[in-house]
Amino acid sequence: MESDNIARFIYLALLLVAVGGYFVSQGRAKLGQMAQQASIWGLIFVGVIAAAGLWGDIRQDVMPRQTVIADQGIIELPRAPDGHFYVIADINDTMVRFVVDTGATSVVLSREDARRIGIDPDALVYTGRATTANGTVRTASVKLNKVEIGDLTDRNVRAWVNDGDLKGSLLGMTYLSRFEKVEITRDKMVLTR
Repeated sequence: MESDNIARFIYLALLLVAVGGYFVSQGRAKLGQMAQQASIWGLIFVGVIAAAGLWGDIRQDVMPRQTVIADQGIIELPRAPDGHFYVIADINDTMVRFVVDTGATSVVLSREDARRIGIDPDALVYTGRATTANGTVRTASVKLNKVEIGDLTDRNVRAWVNDGDLKGSLLGMTYLSRFEKVEITRDKMVLTR
């Protein structure tokens, strides 16, 4: 053990002795009940420590994250528990979560995401139409000044704001076609420039 770790261990042991000694001296008459409560708190403490120690190992299963290997132009996306692939993109300096949708033609923003990145959806002219699973919706064309995924940056990306009840934004084929290869293997999607 390094000296810093030994010092921390000694500090925690002394703290435990002091706190434990206080409770023992205060509760001599109820030692059985106090022992039961101490064991419950001990188990809670051990559980929290175990979860914190294992978080690095289980995080990918609980909250899978995208990986960007910029020098190779690769984006790796894990399959989410709902079966979709999601990518977090920085649009005009605001983080937006997209469903990667090979069935969508274009980049489509929900009204909420458009508002978050500084586009007023109420001020747009909805001249386009799109056919969705929920029927036909009106759309308005917009330009995104900057789309960043990790260190990969695209400028002046054409997108559409959906006037319907879209729950999230879609990253469709017009953006995916910027990649040389789009690959899905089991629970991972790999986009390669």
